[in-house]
Amino acid sequence: MSGCAVGPDFQPAAVPEATGYVPGKLASPGSERGGPRVASQHFVTGEDVSARWWAAFKSRGLNELVRQSVDHNPNLQAAEAAIKIAQYNAQAQRGLFYPQVTGNSTSTNNLIANPGQVPPIPTTGPQSQFTLFTNQLTVSYVPDVWGANVRAVESLDATTEQQLFQLEAAYLALTSNVVTAAIQEASLRGQIAATQHIIAIERNLLDILKRQFDLGQAARADVLAQDAALAQAEELLPPLDKQLAQQRDLLTALAGQLSGDEIVQKFDLANIRLPTNLPVSLPSKLVDQRPDVRAAEANMHSASAQVGVAIAARLPNFVLSANGGSVAYNIGQSFLPGTGFYTLAAGATAPIFDGFTLYYKQKAAEAALEQAEAQYRATVITAFQNVADALRALQTDTRAVQAAVRAEVAAKASLDIVQQQLNAGQVNQLAVLNAQQTYLTAAVVRVQSEAGRLSDTAALFMALGGNWPAGCRTPDWRQCAMQDDANLTAVAKTE
Repeated sequence: MSGCAVGPDFQPAAVPEATGYVPGKLASPGSERGGPRVASQHFVTGEDVSARWWAAFKSRGLNELVRQSVDHNPNLQAAEAAIKIAQYNAQAQRGLFYPQVTGNSTSTNNLIANPGQVPPIPTTGPQSQFTLFTNQLTVSYVPDVWGANVRAVESLDATTEQQLFQLEAAYLALTSNVVTAAIQEASLRGQIAATQHIIAIERNLLDILKRQFDLGQAARADVLAQDAALAQAEELLPPLDKQLAQQRDLLTALAGQLSGDEIVQKFDLANIRLPTNLPVSLPSKLVDQRPDVRAAEANMHSASAQVGVAIAARLPNFVLSANGGSVAYNIGQSFLPGTGFYTLAAGATAPIFDGFTLYYKQKAAEAALEQAEAQYRATVITAFQNVADALRALQTDTRAVQAAVRAEVAAKASLDIVQQQLNAGQVNQLAVLNAQQTYLTAAVVRVQSEAGRLSDTAALFMALGGNWPAGCRTPDWRQCAMQDDANLTAVAKTE
């Protein structure tokens, strides 16, 4: 018996009219001419992101770890429980569309001091004690004349939808964190390998200087300087080893395991491929597939419905009720004719003066809607910023990697020449130390640059929303979302 639903009818937010994420035409990452050759990347405008985007890195171990994390991460399980809570609350609210029926049976023991005034109770003296049995059924119904319950259900349904998108956001954050953490582990292994390589070189140079010192061809100060340089290089290893161990702990936790049950997958840069073709979804597609944007829109929908609830609270409320049953002096008589009773009632209540309480509650609901609309716009702006930041980073990463490779090659060549000169006794120790430090720095920067390029690629996939698979908003969403990932050697759609 809903007459109408007061309050605003929610309209989805308009799609932004933007045609791109950066001013002008989007240029693919480019490298400097004449520099060392590095892997290239290309932006494919208008291409959709693959649902299993991490497969573009072509790492079997990474695919396995992502699947393991999705299956066992407790944060996803908590997000699933939040959806159930919202769904059950919405179902509970729907119960108010129907009459509420309650049954009640009471037995009371009574003592009457003046029984003559309450016939036909049998009496044998100045007082009488008796038991009264009452069985009754009460039916009450509140017609949703102003649509207050309709709006309340609408609000809770929107909250359920918001929790669904929160699950998608948790799924996207988890997969992105796993990929980024794996790349960071590979980076640390690369930095450790580079440091160990320079340590081996410095030990060899120290041995050369010690032999020359024994032959009287080198000063003791040169030997000590080289020994100090070796010690400084060795000092870099323990912090890197600590970071690597902690990174392994992070990956183990993301996989939903205790730290004592360390994951078996290990990552290095040689086993993680750089995706070549990078999809760049259209702006209109971005707002449809970014889960945080969709969650903000659902929150706006919920706030809109709450305005209707607040308006309906200020209008008259109607209650229909019926009460029927029987009364007798023993339980057996309560089912006999003549013991029954019933009551039918209809009532209306309306606020007349409440100190403007309901008025200001409506104003608060309207302000909450304004807040939700502003938060939605802020979320959209942030989404566009995230994509633009990732695109800008990738545009410079290629040149950064190219410069790092060139610096490493030059530093290694310089160190080789210095080492040869040292063997011939033709160079001073300061030149040796400078060449060693330059090569160590260049080798580490090259590893960090390559890892940064991989991480920025993962950041682009995350910024674009990861593209939740269509039709996966079901209780079996894990199997649906990961169905194509069973083939761990599969190439992502963008490849």
